[in-house]
Amino acid sequence: MIIQATTAHIDEMTRLSSVLWEEEYEILKAEIEENISNDAAAYFIKLIDDNPVAFAHCGLRYDYVEGTDSSPVGYLEGVFVKEEHRLKDIASELVTECEQWAKDKGCTEFASDCEFDNAGSLEFHLKSGFEEMNRIICFRKSI
Repeated sequence: MIIQATTAHIDEMTRLSSVLWEEEYEILKAEIEENISNDAAAYFIKLIDDNPVAFAHCGLRYDYVEGTDSSPVGYLEGVFVKEEHRLKDIASELVTECEQWAKDKGCTEFASDCEFDNAGSLEFHLKSGFEEMNRIICFRKSI
């Protein structure tokens, strides 16, 4: 079963997202608390036997999104499936929920990104129907 997360799921969402994003627990929790009550963001959780095994976070982006022509654009911010539940189409189910959420918000396009060297994520995105739009390398320097 897939459910849309509410404030009651903040701790579960934080535990799952801390595996995906190597960020301090309290920082992630604060971000999720802010996003979960925001109408421009949503979290979906996959439950198996009432246990959370995966999640997806999506949102609306109003700024320019590479390769898109509309605004807002639904955006897959992240998707994570616990290792023992992978290769069972759970991530695809979660992305479908995010896409429907974005459609319900009036979006006609849905986008995402992945790190340049994340071959698994690239493969997942392509199998999920995403088209690669561009590749960039970002730079910075202290001044």
